[in-house]
Amino acid sequence: MNLDLPLIWAGIIAVAVLLYVLLDGFDLGVGILFPFARNRADRDVMIDTIAPVWDGNETWLVLGGGGLFAAFPRAYAALLPALYLPVILMLLALVLRGVAFEFRARGRTRGRPFWTAMFAGGSLVATFAQGLVLGGFIQGIALKDGVFAGGPFDWLTPYSLLVALGLVCGYALLGATWLVWRTETELHGDARRWAWATATGVAALLAAVSLATLFVHGRIAERWGFGAGGFDLASFAPLAPIPLLGLAGLAGVGLGLRRGSHGWPFVGALMVFVSGYAGLAAGFTPQIVPYAMDFRQAANQDNALGLMLAGVAVILPMILGYTAWVYWLFRGKVTPDAGYH
Repeated sequence: MNLDLPLIWAGIIAVAVLLYVLLDGFDLGVGILFPFARNRADRDVMIDTIAPVWDGNETWLVLGGGGLFAAFPRAYAALLPALYLPVILMLLALVLRGVAFEFRARGRTRGRPFWTAMFAGGSLVATFAQGLVLGGFIQGIALKDGVFAGGPFDWLTPYSLLVALGLVCGYALLGATWLVWRTETELHGDARRWAWATATGVAALLAAVSLATLFVHGRIAERWGFGAGGFDLASFAPLAPIPLLGLAGLAGVGLGLRRGSHGWPFVGALMVFVSGYAGLAAGFTPQIVPYAMDFRQAANQDNALGLMLAGVAVILPMILGYTAWVYWLFRGKVTPDAGYH
């Protein structure tokens, strides 16, 4: 049996990026919400909820980026020059955030406010930069003979800014619902209020981004049944479960918060992100460099893909097992006496 190695690797990278968005999304969201905490004690608890897992969450970013470089080098060579500036901004912000995380806990007391601000700022800037990358990616990359042929600021458009704003609000929703699940007392009540506010913002921005995306490229509109000839129900119907999943997620957040649930709002927020991710994928698949190169054109040689797949078959279950074990080990509510040391 011959394996379809390009398709397998496209699936691995797609899953890695999704896991990064879901897992690192909530801890970036916690950082975005830092300025709204009542006091230092609440911020300490917020940090403690993500301390055991935040750096492990970024493993999926490494797998996604490294996998793209190794498995689809032509796509990597086309995408990176187009998105260098927001990608560099994201990486620098993530580095700053990691340094601030450690220095805030271990540095001098008088430096704590500075590192608190750097953690919040790094979280916000990294998220906004990711949104710019996503917006620039969805808009499409100008290629000529497989090489980037656009300008260094092609990614900077009103659409990419809208996507970036939506991602900031979405990560904040993930962070707020994570805190609803993992905290108690006054901070738990604050997290519920943050979740209500961010859920409202996500609903509005998700509608705006979805509508704007239909005008970004004609292929996306046609894929969703909104071609030049009018609305095509036959094209839309197979994709209808994707927006319905997003609506169900938003409803889950709202009903969970209204009924006092601790875990269901977070599940609902995850569903919203899965829906958005699936919707974007449905718009440009099988293009890996929208809208000029598909994943088969960009793939490495089969012998290289096969060798890497053998390694991933060993490493990936270990990563998944370790991640699940850590989340299970540090499950439950986090209290002020469970400090990060």
